[in-house]
Amino acid sequence: MSEEIRDDLSQQVAATEQGEAETAQPVQTSETADSTPSEEAAEAQAAAVAVEPTLETASEDQPEVVAEISEPAPPAPPATVVAAAAPVAVEAVPEAEAAPSPAPEVTVAPVATPAPPSAPEPAAETEGMNSQAAAQYESSFPNLTEGEVVKGVVVHIDREGVLVDVGAKSEGIIRLNELSKDVTAQAEDLVSVGEQIDVYVMEAESADGRLILSKKRADFEKAWERVLEAKETGKIIQAMVTDRVKGGLVVDLGIRGFVPASHVGNGSLKTNLDRFVGQSIPLKVIEVDKERRKVVLSNRLAMEEERQHKKQDTVASLQVGQIRTGTVRRLTNYGAFVDLGGIDGLLHISEMAWTRINHPQEVLKEGQEIQVVILKMDLSQGRVSLGRRQILPDPWREIEKMYRIGDVIRGQVTRMVPFGAFVQVEGGIEGIIPNSEMSSRRGVKASDLIHQGMEVEVKIIDLRPDERKMTLSLRQARQEEEVRRERRVMDDYQARQDRDEPRFTIGDALRAKEDSES
Repeated sequence: MSEEIRDDLSQQVAATEQGEAETAQPVQTSETADSTPSEEAAEAQAAAVAVEPTLETASEDQPEVVAEISEPAPPAPPATVVAAAAPVAVEAVPEAEAAPSPAPEVTVAPVATPAPPSAPEPAAETEGMNSQAAAQYESSFPNLTEGEVVKGVVVHIDREGVLVDVGAKSEGIIRLNELSKDVTAQAEDLVSVGEQIDVYVMEAESADGRLILSKKRADFEKAWERVLEAKETGKIIQAMVTDRVKGGLVVDLGIRGFVPASHVGNGSLKTNLDRFVGQSIPLKVIEVDKERRKVVLSNRLAMEEERQHKKQDTVASLQVGQIRTGTVRRLTNYGAFVDLGGIDGLLHISEMAWTRINHPQEVLKEGQEIQVVILKMDLSQGRVSLGRRQILPDPWREIEKMYRIGDVIRGQVTRMVPFGAFVQVEGGIEGIIPNSEMSSRRGVKASDLIHQGMEVEVKIIDLRPDERKMTLSLRQARQEEEVRRERRVMDDYQARQDRDEPRFTIGDALRAKEDSES
């Protein structure tokens, strides 16, 4: 009996192997009992599932085997794939106890078969991929916001404006009136194709979908940043003076700035502000109010700071007798203060020229660069005495070639003194006219004869170049003038006499002789 069972099981194993090969193909089933195979065929198929462990057990112990397996699994739902059934436990029974039966009773336990996920529809998948690609494309561009200042490259210039690439989906446009404060300036003079510039985002997306930019506003914002930074750090900045107004100067920083008159130059209210117009000057920011668009600056503080930085180096290099170049900072009645590079020196009026001058402004002016020689120094007190005439040609060395004693020359009265008057002659040399040489008459005052600024003729009566002294005489010059005038009168009289007397000729002599003989 066991032999027959083995044969049946062998046939069922072969059928099972064929069925496993077909499990990959979908099997259509029905819910009705009429469409299912017969109960015996189902029992045979279920018994084939457990054939391998049954055969192994039977071959070892040689008993008859009856596999008790649960009922077969219900048919799978439509359009599903039936998975291979997993092997189940088999209980071996001794051959003697097995009841004879033409076919074994097999019970197959139901096995849950997971349903695979349904395949996505092609249209939905394509739409999702497009949305993701679009999101990635959008995220690759910068997110521009209104009021932001960004960098861009000029790609095109035409009569409508300037196209600038800022890395967005499309180029932004700068209208011509947003290029510069100067409405008369041409776009080509302000920017060029390929140039990188800063632009201000006015509209990230206008009504027509365009990116609207402004260079003028970007420059304005950058100017404010520069001014605020200079105020916080104390940095010195340069700016062009554009106008002189009441109380000070107007400068161009990209924004309008004001410099009070007390903060221009050395701070003197007598400073000529007009001469600063058109010049670039150093400035320090002393007050900023962005809301009111107010910027107040100081040129004086900037210059003082720059001079302080130079002072240390200048002091270390100063030596008596050294010739230095300096700038006239301020003029006074007694001299001029000259900036030598962080330290001021005094050039006294008596050291400005070999000739006498009444005020420094006769030979110097503020802001003028001059060469001076260092005469004395007292750095502990911050005093430096300067001279200028020492490096100018000395007219006394050439005076002997120009004049000699006895010459009558012309000059201008420069000043009146109790003991006489000083007269400046050609070459800038001054000579003295003593009171005794004013007039031949006694008791006559010099002021009765000459006055300051008067042109006079004088005679050189003494000349001492080594002592830088020249004595003049107005009296002798006038006496000689009287002699010359009398001589001219006599000469004129003699000439007239010669013209009035009749001329006596040879004919007149012959006639006179004839008359006497007759």
